[in-house]
Amino acid sequence: MPVGDEREGVPERLSAAGIGVAELGERATLVQFSSAFCQPCRATRRVLADVAAMVDGVAYVEVDAEARLELVRALGVTATPTTLVLDGAGRVVRRATGQPRRADVIAALGAAV
Repeated sequence: MPVGDEREGVPERLSAAGIGVAELGERATLVQFSSAFCQPCRATRRVLADVAAMVDGVAYVEVDAEARLELVRALGVTATPTTLVLDGAGRVVRRATGQPRRADVIAALGAAV
């Protein structure tokens, strides 16, 4: 998962309320932006949920990109699936577009925890 690009105006930190959940993961949060008819989103959901379940303190959150257009625009999300890896404080430490491999997600978590 490549490092997130530094775009002007893109928030560096996200809050739990900002992405629509009660709380972020204690160590990291995997945030997936999906859309209803996105085939790779389904496989991405399985990979991210499995990895989050394997690693203590890691949460998985799926965001409906169509329902959260303001957030999508603020973060510069241009395709689904897009995955953000947040550290425990909500800082975006990795960003990837497309279906990730399990090994890449695990490696990306290393930058967050």
